[in-house]
Amino acid sequence: MMYGFGDDPNPLPETVTLVEEIVVEYVTDLAHKAQDIGSKRGKLSVEDFLFLIRKDLPKLNRCTELLSMQEELKQARKAFEVDEDKLATLE
Repeated sequence: MMYGFGDDPNPLPETVTLVEEIVVEYVTDLAHKAQDIGSKRGKLSVEDFLFLIRKDLPKLNRCTELLSMQEELKQARKAFEVDEDKLATLE
């Protein structure tokens, strides 16, 4: 990730550790906040996370893009799924 943003191919271990700590703290905090929101309904959902990042448009747009790609992949896999029962009756 750091190299993709212009850092050295082999960053210092201290830098990697610091970035990892920041990311883990952010994700943990986000998950706890989403859990607090979801506990009102009794379950955690994707919408809870989208609600939390609603004001950060680049993150929100990327999340919605990834969710739509996930749905497209599900549909594509479903289209190529072979029904074994149908194949057995054809033979």
